[in-house]
Amino acid sequence: MTAPASLLRPLAAAAALAFAASASLAASPLDYIGQATLATGTMFAGTQVGGLSGIDYDAATQSYVAISDDRSQINPARYYRMTLDVAQFQRANNASGAGVQFTGVTTLRDVNGQPFAANGVDPESIRLVRGANGPSLLWTNEGLRSGNTYQNPTLRQMYLDGTPMRSFEVPTAYLPAGSAAGTVAGDRGIRNNLAFESLTLSTDGSRAYVATEGALVQDGPAASLAAGSNSRVAEFNLASGQRSAEYVYRTDAIVNAPTPGGFADNGLVELLAVSEGRFIAMERSFAAGSGYNIRLYLTDTVGATDVSSLASLQGASFSAMRKSLLLDLGTLRNDDGTALVLDNVEGITWGADAGGRKTLMLVADNNFSGSEFTQFIALGVNADLATAPVPEPGTYALMLGGLALLGAFARNRQARCAR
Repeated sequence: MTAPASLLRPLAAAAALAFAASASLAASPLDYIGQATLATGTMFAGTQVGGLSGIDYDAATQSYVAISDDRSQINPARYYRMTLDVAQFQRANNASGAGVQFTGVTTLRDVNGQPFAANGVDPESIRLVRGANGPSLLWTNEGLRSGNTYQNPTLRQMYLDGTPMRSFEVPTAYLPAGSAAGTVAGDRGIRNNLAFESLTLSTDGSRAYVATEGALVQDGPAASLAAGSNSRVAEFNLASGQRSAEYVYRTDAIVNAPTPGGFADNGLVELLAVSEGRFIAMERSFAAGSGYNIRLYLTDTVGATDVSSLASLQGASFSAMRKSLLLDLGTLRNDDGTALVLDNVEGITWGADAGGRKTLMLVADNNFSGSEFTQFIALGVNADLATAPVPEPGTYALMLGGLALLGAFARNRQARCAR
């Protein structure tokens, strides 16, 4: 029995889409160059190196800046300058710190020009601003919602010597108010430890994008094993200092279940601009007993709703940013075939070119824990990410639906032929 042409045409289209999608997923645009690691307790200029949560590349000096999330508890809040030579990185889990050379450390200053007091700030991300009047730095303070202590998340700009230039006005929706747990009707603002983790500059340097790790209290739940969370991505105009738009990035669910009674989470921990309205998004999932899962997604604002006018996302109609998996770092292998052991990777930047191609440099926050380590991972870029396709939200549903129809048709035809 021959199927009608009207049925075969959409099925053929679905099959072609399925094969194209599988082919694009099979060929990764990123590959593993190597890594360098530093043990917790490594010292530089009288400070303990650690908590490196954000990183950016300075092409003018061929060096990197990395911010520590030390809340002035071990040493004053600070950022480091360093060089990273990927030619010395190794594809091995016992990789040393070869290729990592710290060249400076700078203390962050409060509005009075003094080092931040203990627990007075929680630095998370940093980006170099290449302005007409010389370079400066943007950085985020995550904020706090714990017990009786609330601290607003902030986006700040500072001179290279750590003294403040200005603070941006963060919308009221982000400011923590209500109960510490954020579970009482009328509560709003950031969740504790799920706030301003991400920061990137537009490729033309005119705008900054800041994102929360997970949903604001009024926007819905944090990520769970069953579902992801709605992170807000706020766009700020650097000239005016004002928020100019806001989008929603939907994170994945928590990847692995924790050991009984153990902690687990997943969230958006960094963004890196690729082209106009397009970014690499880094999601980090952790589960006690399983460790870290790090995934890089290509995401953009095409078709996404500007939600800056929405006080709450719950019950609202909007379209989130599109996303497509670039790389699951759990698939990376060392030269001996072992899986790359991942620590708490939180930072990403474009790096120095290597072997005639672009690179990405990632950094891990060791949480100043003796059981963790500072990790630098170099990835080679094999494709033009500015033009790589990002599927429409319905693409995979269409693909799966088409495959299901093909399967059903084949089974039906086989049954008829057997009669």
